[in-house]
Amino acid sequence: MSSRLTYSINHLATALNAYADAILTARWGITISQFTFLAVLEEGQPIDITGLAECLGVTKAAVSKRVPGLEARGLIRTAADPANARRVVLTLTDEGLRLAREAGDLLEAEFAQMFVGRPDLDLERTHADVQAMLETVLAKEAAS
Repeated sequence: MSSRLTYSINHLATALNAYADAILTARWGITISQFTFLAVLEEGQPIDITGLAECLGVTKAAVSKRVPGLEARGLIRTAADPANARRVVLTLTDEGLRLAREAGDLLEAEFAQMFVGRPDLDLERTHADVQAMLETVLAKEAAS
């Protein structure tokens, strides 16, 4: 284990994602990256491919590649923007919304349960700190 904060944060994110991926794959047959796609849509729909790519920190091509599979599974809907026919707008179907919410709730519960035996950890404080750190990094990134 490294004593560097950046390494520890990245390692924690990788471990949590692997844990979540196993749960999501076993229960719903989706990966953590597919769930993240749906979860971001849940919070900001309707959204176009460019906007979703920016939220996910990936390319438009990466988003476009996922769309057909999620649409075929009945989790998302695509439509042309009436104001700009070249712009594709994405929304969750009822099934996609249900899955995003149910999976999100389960993951939150699983992660909270994981730390029950660690009264030395203040998860609410940690969440607030991580949110503040993220806001700071995003503001710095936007300014550069």
